[in-house]
Amino acid sequence: MNGRLTMLCHASTGAVRAAVFPRDEPLEPRGHAQAAALSSHLGGVDVAWTSPSLRARQTAEALRLDAAVEPLLGDIDLGRWAGHSLAEIESREPDAVRAWTTQADAAPHGGESIDDLLERVAPWLDARARDGRRAAAVTHAAVMRAAIILAIGARPLSFWRIDIAPLCRMDLRAGSGVWRLRSIRP
Repeated sequence: MNGRLTMLCHASTGAVRAAVFPRDEPLEPRGHAQAAALSSHLGGVDVAWTSPSLRARQTAEALRLDAAVEPLLGDIDLGRWAGHSLAEIESREPDAVRAWTTQADAAPHGGESIDDLLERVAPWLDARARDGRRAAAVTHAAVMRAAIILAIGARPLSFWRIDIAPLCRMDLRAGSGVWRLRSIRP
């Protein structure tokens, strides 16, 4: 069976606007309204999942998706860096930021490395490849970047070359258990 998966990044939050590594914050009113407006463009889905985070669950609700919570779709764990801006962290820990952005196995913040994130997302994505249902998943930019890397077989450090905005949609299609990136839309 061939998998069809639309992944959506959660709508905007205060942390997104402030360029701060997020904690578990709610959507901004504007982000909620934008997600609700997008709901009619999704088409029908057979099954949907959402990250456990509040911002992803609120996005799924605004999109009118009956989404099951899936822990594997949770945002990358940024450890002690959560709630701080990259500029702030770079001023305090420049070597740690350099390691994190140049070594896929580095996790100087005490959370997940890029390799850890890829290892977490891969089995979930693999299971969807053989599921013939039309599926949707509301998640985070980091998880969507990981899915792109896994789908196209890119190097883990390609993670840093992919930008995913709030409410970005990505369509993946699988044939014979192998994913293809079909489209990315803002």
